[in-house]
Amino acid sequence: MSTTTRALHATAAKAPFEATTIERRDLKPTDIAIDIAYCGICHSDIHQRDNDWGRSTFPIVPGHEITGTVSAVGDAVTRHQVGDRVGVGCFVDSCGECEPCVEGDEHFCAKGAVATYNSTGYDGERTYGGYSQHVVVDERFVIRIPDALGLDVAAPLLCAGITMYNPLKRWGAGPGKQVAIVGMGGLGHVGVQIAAKLGAEVTVLSQSLSKEADGRRFGASHYYATADKETFKTLRNRYDLIVNTVSANLPVDKYLGLLKPRGAMVSVGLPTDPDTVHGGSLIGRDRILSGSNTGGLPLTQEMIDFCAEHEIAPAIELIGADTVDTAFDRVLKSDVRYRFVIDTKTLG
Repeated sequence: MSTTTRALHATAAKAPFEATTIERRDLKPTDIAIDIAYCGICHSDIHQRDNDWGRSTFPIVPGHEITGTVSAVGDAVTRHQVGDRVGVGCFVDSCGECEPCVEGDEHFCAKGAVATYNSTGYDGERTYGGYSQHVVVDERFVIRIPDALGLDVAAPLLCAGITMYNPLKRWGAGPGKQVAIVGMGGLGHVGVQIAAKLGAEVTVLSQSLSKEADGRRFGASHYYATADKETFKTLRNRYDLIVNTVSANLPVDKYLGLLKPRGAMVSVGLPTDPDTVHGGSLIGRDRILSGSNTGGLPLTQEMIDFCAEHEIAPAIELIGADTVDTAFDRVLKSDVRYRFVIDTKTLG
C-alpha cells in the first residue's frame, strides 16, 4: 500500500506546472519517510522540464534540493529517527557494493546511481522529486541537517553546496591559495563563501561589476569584470584554481591563461555546445582542465556540517507553488539573487 502526496508536475517539455498527486512507496526496512518543508530550484530542473538534454520522461516532478522532517522510519533504520531534520540531494539509490559506492562516491556507482527524479529505480519504478510534500528514501541517502542551518537555506546546499565544495576541497582551496570563481549566480555565490571560509583568497570573475557588493559581502577579496579587456591582461598567471560555474561557453584559452603553472580550471556548469581549447594553453605551463560532478554522501554530510559551523548559507527567495513557472523564467533571465526555494506547504 502506497502513500498519496501532493506535487507539481509538467506533462510535456516546456509545459507549465500543474498541481497533481503522486504515489510514494510504503516503507522498506531501511527506508525513511520525510515530510518535505522546502525544495530548492536548480537550473538543471529547468533543463529537465524543457528536455534540453533529450532524456526527460513525462510527467516529471523535479526537485533534488529537499529538506524536511522525518515522519516515519523502517524497522531496520539506524541513522535517523522521527523528528530529525534531514535533507535529500541528487541521488536516492546505488548498489552500495561497487568500488565507488564503498569509497563514498555513490554518484559514480558502477550499476548506475538512481537520480532523485526523472530516473528509474532498481525496482523498475520511476522517481519523482521534491516539488511535493512527502518522499520516501533509503536511509543511506538522507543527510542530517544541523540545527544551526534553517531548513529553507539548507535546501540549495544539497546540490549547489556540494557542487562547489567538491572541487574546492579536491583541488586544495585553502590558506595561501588564490581561487577565482567564474560567475556570481546560484552556484558562484555559494562557492565564494565556501572558498573564503576554507581560507583561500577569493576573486570573482563576472561579466560586469553589478554584483560586486554582494561578492565582497560573501567573502571575495577581489572582483573583476570579464567584459573589460584589461582584466585578462591584469590577471595572467595569478590563480591556483579557477572554478567555472556558468553554463554558457567561455573562451577557455583566455581563462587558462590566468592560471599559475600546474594550476587547475574546473568546470561545474554544463554548456549545451562543446567547448574548444588549444593544447598549448595546457601544455605550456602544465595546466589542468577538469570537470566536477556533485559528490557522494560522506562529502555531502561534511559540506553541510562545514556550512553550519562557518555560517554559510545561500541567499534565497522563498516562493509559493503557484509561482514556480515564473521562477523558471526569472532564472533564465538571471533575475534572482540567488536561489529560489519552494515552500511546499503552499502545495496544499
